[in-house]
Amino acid sequence: MDQRLLISGSRQLTGHVFISGSKNSALAILAGTLCCSSGSVALRGVPDLLDTRTMADVLRSLGARVEKDGGGGEGNALLVDASNVGSVEPCAERMGRIRAGFFVLGPLVARFGKAEVALPGGCRIGARPVDLYIKGLEALANWNAHSKLWDGKFCVHAANGKGLIGGSFHLSYPSVGATETFMMAASMAEGVSVLTNAAMEPEVVDLAHFLNACGACIEGAGTNTIVITGRKKLYGAEFTVIPDRIEAGTFMVAAAITRSCIALSPVIPLHLARLSEKLTEAGCQVLQIASRTLEVSSVPEVVGDELQAFNIKTLPYPGFPTDLQAQCMALLTTCVGSSYIEESVFENRMHHVEELKKLGAQINLEGNSAFIHGKKPGSIALHGGRVRAADLRGGAALVLAGMAASGVTQVEGVAHVDRGYERFEEKLVSLGADIRREGKTASGRWAHIRPDGHLVH
Repeated sequence: MDQRLLISGSRQLTGHVFISGSKNSALAILAGTLCCSSGSVALRGVPDLLDTRTMADVLRSLGARVEKDGGGGEGNALLVDASNVGSVEPCAERMGRIRAGFFVLGPLVARFGKAEVALPGGCRIGARPVDLYIKGLEALANWNAHSKLWDGKFCVHAANGKGLIGGSFHLSYPSVGATETFMMAASMAEGVSVLTNAAMEPEVVDLAHFLNACGACIEGAGTNTIVITGRKKLYGAEFTVIPDRIEAGTFMVAAAITRSCIALSPVIPLHLARLSEKLTEAGCQVLQIASRTLEVSSVPEVVGDELQAFNIKTLPYPGFPTDLQAQCMALLTTCVGSSYIEESVFENRMHHVEELKKLGAQINLEGNSAFIHGKKPGSIALHGGRVRAADLRGGAALVLAGMAASGVTQVEGVAHVDRGYERFEEKLVSLGADIRREGKTASGRWAHIRPDGHLVH
């Protein structure tokens, strides 16, 4: 069903918002459950999203049992039993929906010596090549693995007859996906493996903690050198996913762009350090009021009438996250002064620029750099309009812009947003936002969608 959000802007937010478990971490860990040839994994804090549901279907297509496991509070839990997995070819249709589906490649090759994995889907934000994934696996096969792209699938076969063995590999770029794929495969390889120039993102660390809980031996995750001592067998375990730093950051920007004060938890403040610095530079107040709770305020009574522009260059962790670039661009259109954003991680992640301009934003785009001309003091920067999301984070940015704009904004293509944010508009409405979801009926008319998913004709 085609769906859209109708946002009445210029509403101030207040209250507390619960931050779900990390989408990116949960997706990698779900793939990592394939490493466990014995026992079940009880995975807690899994956000209920289109992407996580699709990943669960990918696992089921391989023969894994995946079911909900109660949970409690505001989190979700899944029980995954991969002990009876026998297939090495996941459902191509499911793989075409999600980028993270490619993560199953490492566990399958390590466990069975081969895999046939369809090309992944997901947001179209750049080339995001998978060659580093393949080269890392080839290193673990003592460079004696055969890989080819045939009929839309990557076919990888470790040809040494002994499965994977420990090896060393240097990433030409600190790719998160390649780092995670190598870790999962090496955790079951014979001997010691070393990965240099590894990604240092919190989600990499979380995956390492999960694999270690299952019996793996991984050291150095969170640094640029990871050492993995292989184990013959990994077992099921209980594990809780870290809070989603991108969801948390999006709500922090929501507080700033609507000139509001909100609290959010659970969070890991260190994971949000770069964003906190930029919001503070703009004039916001960011306070840690408990070990896992932040309060973000940009209300005029606390920080003054206007926020000031700031500059951003996206970088791998611990630099400024690319997944918060679009949201901050929306914020910068409402700040006083000029600013620029340089996107150095993905080469095609500026689709939201033209959509923000439809709401009155003044942005000049030059390659992977955007120059934002902020508002004049005392003026209103954005006005309502009709826009369409082209990717996940750009869609979130358009929702934030609509909340700051005067009048009503229609955001179409919200399926992109649903992929990465659990109950996004429901959480925003609980803080005071005025957002209504509508779906197009068979007759072509728009109708309100209730929280339970049913249309109100």
